[in-house]
Amino acid sequence: MKESGIYIMLSDLINLQGKTISEVAREKGISRNTIKKYLREGEQPHKSKGMTKSSKLDPYKDIITSCLSSGTYNACSIMDRICEEGYTGGISILKEYVSPLRPPLAKVGTAVRRYETKPGRQAQMDWGIMRYIDGSGRIYKVACFVMAMGFCRARYVEYSRRCDESSLLRCMLNAFEYFGGVPETVLTDRMKTVIVSTDHGKPVWQRTFERFATEMGFVPKVCRVRRPQTKGKVERLVHFVRDNFMAGRRFTDFGDLQRQALAWCDRMNARIHGSTGEIPFDDLKLEELKPLPNEMICRFYRWETRKVARDGFLSFNGTWYGVKWQYSGETLYVSQSGEQIRIADDNGELIQIHDVCYRARKHIWAKGQYDNFVEQAGIPHTPPYGIQVPVDTVEVRSLEVYERLSEVNQRAGT
Repeated sequence: MKESGIYIMLSDLINLQGKTISEVAREKGISRNTIKKYLREGEQPHKSKGMTKSSKLDPYKDIITSCLSSGTYNACSIMDRICEEGYTGGISILKEYVSPLRPPLAKVGTAVRRYETKPGRQAQMDWGIMRYIDGSGRIYKVACFVMAMGFCRARYVEYSRRCDESSLLRCMLNAFEYFGGVPETVLTDRMKTVIVSTDHGKPVWQRTFERFATEMGFVPKVCRVRRPQTKGKVERLVHFVRDNFMAGRRFTDFGDLQRQALAWCDRMNARIHGSTGEIPFDDLKLEELKPLPNEMICRFYRWETRKVARDGFLSFNGTWYGVKWQYSGETLYVSQSGEQIRIADDNGELIQIHDVCYRARKHIWAKGQYDNFVEQAGIPHTPPYGIQVPVDTVEVRSLEVYERLSEVNQRAGT
């Protein structure tokens, strides 16, 4: 009977231990011709083995290969893709097929203690950096804000061009609106947009973030230094978004990516969660979140300040939007409402509306942006001028007035 490893055994006895073929043949009960064949040809598949049986996965292996090449190794995610193409088999054979094709898993770290939070008690938030490739093969990075409710595990994902303070507060407000309220606490890491420093172990909050937390009605908490597992639910969500949503995702522009992300959140929150065994949207009703503050407070965090450049454009989310050139050098307020960009002045008066453009570094012109530019020589504000009047309108003063002025000047000089 042919067994595995015969070639290795024969090579060890003959090539390394120096035994002859005849000695090995007598010792192992194998003919000399068979030994010579093994040494010449190596291990060969058994001829009695028949052809492999066909599998339900065979018509979909090209799709599976495409998913693996784009970084999608999650079997559930691949299952969704091939089911859309008509696959009717189970996930077990898919896992068995994909398992040897996955990259080596990272080593398991130290053990941690598991914590479960009560309804409405906590939400966890973080930023993740995602990558995508454009049509010319260039790789770009995009920031991804994620928030997860600690009890029901409901997820919220929003993509952003920047990770600055204004973007963070806007994303948090959008997350609260998505969940339908505000939790008691929000757990985050020690990002610069949240804390300035620490004083005897206590965080010194950024003033704008502290005001936001106060007006929204939640207590911010920061996780321990170098202990990201303190907020393990959202840390896992970042990886889940990267591996399950972003990998192989096709989108036309930034807006299309965000629309797909929200639709993906709706689908995931309507499915049974792997950790709780419950549907997040169903358990979200048990959170009993605090209501959002009035719209006047919320509106303040929807607007961001931008300074208008000399050419009459201001930058928002990587795109340049035009306003009347007379606003050059001024600081205006900008917000995005649906598919519109709204620009207002210091008094809150709306001065310009643009359709959202998702192309980076694109210039969107305002209608009549440079009207009267030539007539005013590019000067946005009227400079100070003297006024010339006709001779007959000039006031005529008597000589006594000038004599009195002369005496006053002489006294002042003495």
